[in-house]
Amino acid sequence: MVHWIWITVLTLLPIAELRGGLPYALVKGIPWILAYPYCVLLNALVAPIAYFFLDNIHKLFYRWRFYSTNFDKLVERARTKLTKKVERLGFWGVAVFVSIPLPITGAWTGTLGAWVLGLSRRKTLLAVLVGVAISGLIVSAVVLLGIEALDFLIKDFQK
Repeated sequence: MVHWIWITVLTLLPIAELRGGLPYALVKGIPWILAYPYCVLLNALVAPIAYFFLDNIHKLFYRWRFYSTNFDKLVERARTKLTKKVERLGFWGVAVFVSIPLPITGAWTGTLGAWVLGLSRRKTLLAVLVGVAISGLIVSAVVLLGIEALDFLIKDFQK
C-alpha cells in the first residue's frame, strides 16, 4: 500500500511525473501491466488539475510578487519551448513535447504551454494523454532493459 502512495505522489509531482513514478513502481516489483496504465492515467490527470489551478487558484497567488515573478518566468520558458512545435504540428506538437521523458517536458509544462498559447482544452487533454502514454512506453523500455541488464550482471558476477 505504501508503494502505491509513493507512486501516486511521484507521478503527480511536477518534477518527477511519470519519469519518477513508473520506474519506482517497476523497481519495487509491481507488474508493468498494473504500473503502466496506473501511472499513465494518473499523469494524464495533471492536465485537468493544472487547468483547475490556472483558472482558480492562480489568480489568487498572482497577487504575490514572488509568485508572479516566478510564474512569469515559467510561462516564458513554456512558451519558448512549445511555440515552434505547436505552430508547426498543432495537437501533435503538444503530444510530442509531453512524450519526451526529460526534465521540464511533461504533462505540467505541456498543459501550461497549451494554456498560454490558447489551445482548446479538449485537444490539450487528449494530446497530454497521448504524450504521457508514449513517454510511459519509453520510460518502461529504459527501466525494464536496465533491470534486465542488472540482473544479467549480478547473475554473471555470482558465478
